[in-house]
Amino acid sequence: MSILVLYADDWRYDTLGVAGNPVVETPVLDELASSGVRFTHNCVTTSICGVSRASLFTGQWMSRHGNRAFRPWKTAWNATYPGALRNSGYFVGHVGKWHNGNIPAGRFDFSRSYYGTHWVRQPGGQRVHVTQKNCDDAIEFLRARPMSKPFCLTVAFFAPHAEDANPAQYLPQPESTELYGRTSVPTPVNATQESFERLPSFIATAKNEGRVRWRWRFDTPAKYQAMMKNYYRLVSEVDAACGRILDELDEQGAASNTLVVFTTDNGYFHGEHGLADKWYPHEESIRVPLIIRDPRMSPRSRGTTTDEITLNVDIAPTILAAAQIDVPESMQGADIGPLYLDDIAPPWREEFFYEHPTLKSTDFIPASEALVRKDWKYIYWPDFDREQLFHLRTDPSEESDVAADPASQAKLQEMRKRFSTLKAAAR
Repeated sequence: MSILVLYADDWRYDTLGVAGNPVVETPVLDELASSGVRFTHNCVTTSICGVSRASLFTGQWMSRHGNRAFRPWKTAWNATYPGALRNSGYFVGHVGKWHNGNIPAGRFDFSRSYYGTHWVRQPGGQRVHVTQKNCDDAIEFLRARPMSKPFCLTVAFFAPHAEDANPAQYLPQPESTELYGRTSVPTPVNATQESFERLPSFIATAKNEGRVRWRWRFDTPAKYQAMMKNYYRLVSEVDAACGRILDELDEQGAASNTLVVFTTDNGYFHGEHGLADKWYPHEESIRVPLIIRDPRMSPRSRGTTTDEITLNVDIAPTILAAAQIDVPESMQGADIGPLYLDDIAPPWREEFFYEHPTLKSTDFIPASEALVRKDWKYIYWPDFDREQLFHLRTDPSEESDVAADPASQAKLQEMRKRFSTLKAAAR
């Protein structure tokens, strides 16, 4: 079985038409979901580009793989899914964003690493949009691969990540400018000053990077509309690029024997809590899409959803299990194949440990940790020894911290204890 991983950037769980988003148009990914399975509670264990990518490849929490920013991880290459697959005879490629130090090009059969701007220069000097280049490079890989070998290709799109140094932030292709032109993007109910002020005082400051980037993108209604429409245009461009890559698989007759995974590196605040970007343990930041189309699926599994808690660290062991390759003991995630392949779903996790390091300083991005369940969330801010507790069933926007509520003390103590256990296990 061959493997295709379509991996986008800064794209949260509900930025899909099939997920109920009332504005964004993602017909290709919606169709992929109709022929596969969509995981509605898929999360990342650390919500930032470089660390999350290390977790994708290694199947490990940050605490184990050791990448706390954008540096190479400590895990042996053979214990990553590209390394294990290549050792087993796969033709392995990576195109697009790497973000874990310099890409180890010699460990791939085909590699192209670039990101950071929406328009990039080709070797001949001409400019091309990064999403177009992602697509072109992926198709070049598929056409150049030896047809006698199974392949694994990771297409790491830069979009819809912002071009941080550019005041415009999101720079779609000219042909997308009419898209969403007559649409009004709804403002989130908790994208308010009051919500921002309800955050812990060390987050609710002008210096916090989440607030800085909010001012770049969302501090006026007109700016919010302009930025979100361009963001959604980038999303739709990635969707179209996925379509061209999948069409190439069809034309080659390879689709029926290729595991296709679509997911992203982290979620994204669209102004919720008065913030932009990611990092923190709120739902907007940690929940990401996951769609899997697996040749082994029975017809009854196609077009279904599951709300079990799945994680980015599950992708690597799932890929290796599908390829019938032994999963390295160092991988901490689980093969999620049985959730859609077995007649009776296996017992599954009901919670997970989330972690994020301090970046630069506590003013810039302070560390955060959490115990996450579907009904409750315990957040711990280790730089400040501050606890929070949210009842997600009644407070899905995470606006009412009940950690100090006498009625919540038993739940707080139970979650605090379980948090310590899972934190130790992650290490």
